[in-house]
Formats: sequence, structure tokens, C-alpha cells
Amino acid sequence: MQKNWYVLYTRQQCEKKVAAFLVKKKIKNFIPQVCVDTQKSWRNKVVFKPLFKSYVFVYVTEQEALSLIHADGVINLLHWLGKPAVINETEINAIQEFTNDYQNIDLEKLAVNSSVIERNIYRSSYEMEGNILAVKNKTIKINLPSLGYAMIAKLKEESMFGKERSILQNYTFAQS
Repeated sequence: MQKNWYVLYTRQQCEKKVAAFLVKKKIKNFIPQVCVDTQKSWRNKVVFKPLFKSYVFVYVTEQEALSLIHADGVINLLHWLGKPAVINETEINAIQEFTNDYQNIDLEKLAVNSSVIERNIYRSSYEMEGNILAVKNKTIKINLPSLGYAMIAKLKEESMFGKERSILQNYTFAQS
């Protein structure tokens, strides 16, 4: 059987507990986390929170994924058209890159497997493995059609065209 990326839907705030269980079972998993500034009374605190609430991505066969439903903290698998939803490897890589490169990431709901692609935003668009990245008003956006979300990062001006790292490093210019 072939291994694919699946999504386990967990109870609220049980993502890390489920991930720890999967690590003990030696199952490859991934929880995309974002850095969030929180203000508690008189001080600011930086906290890492899951980007997709109640989602844990696992790299297993379909039979293994179905058996993980019975794990403590897991509610079900994410389904699409009556079958467990398979997430593309390129989208998992895009999520990993995006969460490593950017902070202040928000999610926006999209139509699942939408063929609508945003183009020609201030004549600047970047393509990564078939997903369109749009740069506009100090934000960068990437569509994740199999999950039905778009990730949007708010950029600081120095991070867009700074000397340390250019946002164009891993992305190729798309024809517009």
C-alpha cells in the first residue's frame, strides 16, 4: 500500500498530545505552528499555536490512518466525497516552507479544489508548484486547494526586499 498525507481531526487543543502519541508509534506527522504575540496584563508573550486548529497531518497508508481514529484525542479523519482526504505532498511542503519563512499567518476559507486562481495583482505574482502566490499590500498569499484554505502572511517591508533574504528565493516568476 502506498503512503499518503492524511489529516486527523482532533479534539480541541489536543493536537500536541496526538502528535506525541504518533511520535511514540514512530509515525511521521506534522503540525504547522505559527508564532502569536499575546498580551497578558502588563507583558507581551510569544506563543506557538497550531495554524490549522484540531488538525494533525500524518504520513501513513489508508489502513493505518483508519486505525488511528481510535487513538486518544482523535475524533475522525478529514473526509472528501466519502473517502479519507489525501493531501498533496507539494501542499505539505508549501505549508512547511511558508510557516518556516513567515510569521503573522492567517487562514482564509476557499472552495475545496477550486480552479479559481488569482492573477495579475499589481503585476506581481509568483508561482510555486502550481499554487499561485500573490503579493499585495505587504501580504503574501498561497492557495491550498485540497484543504480548502489559503494562507496569508503579513510582511514587514524589510522582510520583502531585505538583504538577508528575498521572498523570491524559492519561487519562480509566473507569466502575467
